[in-house]
Amino acid sequence: MTFGAIGPVYPSPPTERSVTMLKTRIRQTALCVAVVLVVVGLALPPAMAESYKKEYKMTVNVGPNFYWGMGATKFAELVKEKTGGKINVKPYFGSALLKGAQLKSPQMVAKGVIDCAYESTINTSPVIPEMNIFSLPFFINTFENLDKIEYGETGRKIFDLMKKKGMMPLAWAENGFRQLTNSVKKVSRPEDLKGMKVRVVGSPLFIDTFRQLGADPVNMNWGDAQTAFQQGVVDGQENPVGVLIPVQIWQYHQYATFWNYLVDPLIIYWNLREWEAFPEDIRKAIQEAADESARFEKALCRAGLDGDTSLKILKEEFDYEMEVPNPVEFLEKKGTKVTFLTEEERQAFEDATRPVYEDWIPKIGKDLYETAKADMGK
Repeated sequence: MTFGAIGPVYPSPPTERSVTMLKTRIRQTALCVAVVLVVVGLALPPAMAESYKKEYKMTVNVGPNFYWGMGATKFAELVKEKTGGKINVKPYFGSALLKGAQLKSPQMVAKGVIDCAYESTINTSPVIPEMNIFSLPFFINTFENLDKIEYGETGRKIFDLMKKKGMMPLAWAENGFRQLTNSVKKVSRPEDLKGMKVRVVGSPLFIDTFRQLGADPVNMNWGDAQTAFQQGVVDGQENPVGVLIPVQIWQYHQYATFWNYLVDPLIIYWNLREWEAFPEDIRKAIQEAADESARFEKALCRAGLDGDTSLKILKEEFDYEMEVPNPVEFLEKKGTKVTFLTEEERQAFEDATRPVYEDWIPKIGKDLYETAKADMGK
């Protein structure tokens, strides 16, 4: 209704034609709005559009009963919890996604074939040779030195190298310092290894180290190694405590040398492109899950080997009690003769493996080697 010069003027009633035209315009407008919404939705990254994958695949080298596998399980649980069920990570144990070709994990994650990994630096070193810094024999030796390297300039440089290769590093976890076991004799001097046939992982640096010590290193999968131990074809092997106990190494070997000759850090990492597509709240949640799971997993590997520090972390922060709180005592009760090196004995091994440094420092990078020394205060 409007007002004229004399009084109110009432509008004429709408015609059938005008009503039809109005309905047509409404339908056209609604269609345009719908098209715009679809286009905008397609233009957004998947995560921004809240359309996440049903499953995010994670490769894990070992089985779920190893400390490493337990850390991976914890990570998957925490991601689901902290993202409100939006991100579901599924661990594929035993390198199932790679059909056992564990050295291909960094390439597969970088390409996006696999979403993420809970992986050893040993298996990533063929792609990033700088990671061999952790495998220099008798270089790091202590948990304190390891932490200084990982959370110092050395660790930052390695994480930057991973990003350049298409991987987003999230947190440092751990497989532990690798110890020697054998069925022949006590090993406390380099000459004790002369002629001993020792199963090692397939890293050229591991093979060079044992050859330098006079041993006969052989690379084989664990199933074949167990048969070789039983038949007496192979005398010994090297692995962290978190592996020695689950595989019941005392069934094959009566002697163990705790020499911390090198360490096997783990890194939790994600495909970089996929990571950057996640919204900030999802990235924050996954990062928190990685940090928490790594702390849990590290404590599992160090429990009973760093006083009561890790045992307290597990109890107070995770309400978790170790089935084997003292791994050395446990091995001794199983009949294993455990040897710890004196400082003088450790130095003898370091001196004996010095030629390995001369060959490998140029491959790792002299600058990174000096950075690691500086991080440790050497």
